[in-house]
Amino acid sequence: MEGKMSNKVEIFSPSTDDDGTEYTFGTWLKEVGAELSENEPIAELETDKVTLEIHAPCDGILIETFFSSGDPVKHGELLALISNATQQLEKFESNEKVKSDQVEEEVNQKIQNKLSPAVRKLVAENQIDTNLIAGTGKAARITKADIIKHLKNLPLKIPTREPVPNKNDNLLSSTGLTSEMIPHSSMRLAIAKHMQTSVSTAPHVTATFEMDLSSVIAHRKQNKQDFSDKNVNLSFTAYFVAASAFALQKVPIINSRWHDDALEVFSNLNIGIGTALGEDGLIVPVIADVQDLNLFGIAKNLQSLTLKARSKTLTAKDLKNGTFTISNHGTSGSLMASPIIINQPQSAILGIGKMQKRSVIIDLDGQDVSIIKPMCYVSLTIDHRAIDGFQTNQFLTHFVEFIENF
Repeated sequence: MEGKMSNKVEIFSPSTDDDGTEYTFGTWLKEVGAELSENEPIAELETDKVTLEIHAPCDGILIETFFSSGDPVKHGELLALISNATQQLEKFESNEKVKSDQVEEEVNQKIQNKLSPAVRKLVAENQIDTNLIAGTGKAARITKADIIKHLKNLPLKIPTREPVPNKNDNLLSSTGLTSEMIPHSSMRLAIAKHMQTSVSTAPHVTATFEMDLSSVIAHRKQNKQDFSDKNVNLSFTAYFVAASAFALQKVPIINSRWHDDALEVFSNLNIGIGTALGEDGLIVPVIADVQDLNLFGIAKNLQSLTLKARSKTLTAKDLKNGTFTISNHGTSGSLMASPIIINQPQSAILGIGKMQKRSVIIDLDGQDVSIIKPMCYVSLTIDHRAIDGFQTNQFLTHFVEFIENF
């Protein structure tokens, strides 16, 4: 967001009516004195769910910044000032804020060798001195191909990791142990705070059922190609979302939020999907109004959110107003888990374990027979202030029946 004042443009943090998401300032992608192009990323803001890029609203020069990494940022706060008159470059360079010849040389160098975001990322990751590379792009601009060619010509180096000084060295020295202190990212700190608050706020209880996935597997095998012909992937998660919607409509109290004076029960089934970002943490994109979607609609929305999560293009809108969450922890090999309610003040979270072929005893013509079936554990963790075991087991019963009779 931006506002104009004379020849300066004010850059603000997003100001929205969302559900109280707090920002933490991540990093400046541009330094004071850098020449900017319209829509070029200049900074990153972080929440416990997503990283947001702040873009330059116009061509100009970054002349002042007001936040540092780790600073809390309110909605609508002034982040930076940009001069929107590029002809003022000489005047800016003579300003008292830019006195050294070194900074002047850096500004000129950035104007001559302005890098695209992809190239800038390669340069940063590989610690490349761009002065050693002759750009082959328009106006001698350095391209991604130039960077790749430069890297191929470098001698092979085995990367080493410099140990970070450990404040506890004096405590560990007598044991002979060595360690390093790895700084927490803003997202990791936000997740830690959120999880601790969730556990201390709500008494968590988990119930676990077992379900047979034979019907879902058969249905998916029969319909997967039809979905693919329409450019939609039919995943198992789509079935779990559909089953959750069915069970939530049967037991509406699960789709609720605790207040000190009342329990708020939602008609909208906004189902969040816990999505791991590897070492970068966890986010929960939300499929809104699932009660209005069929299996195809669910799969289509799920695919869109998954692609956005992988490309790190999720927005705050994609993550807000969830009323229920699914943690498909089985995708990483877990058979059974008791997930923490990720998004307080939701009242429940569903956990889906890994599908595994197991021997199951069934009744066949009055005889106990062992048969191999694709089985899976499903658990529901509840806020026991809002929900009791009876409703928990009701929900899981309806969920399992939906899956087994699809």
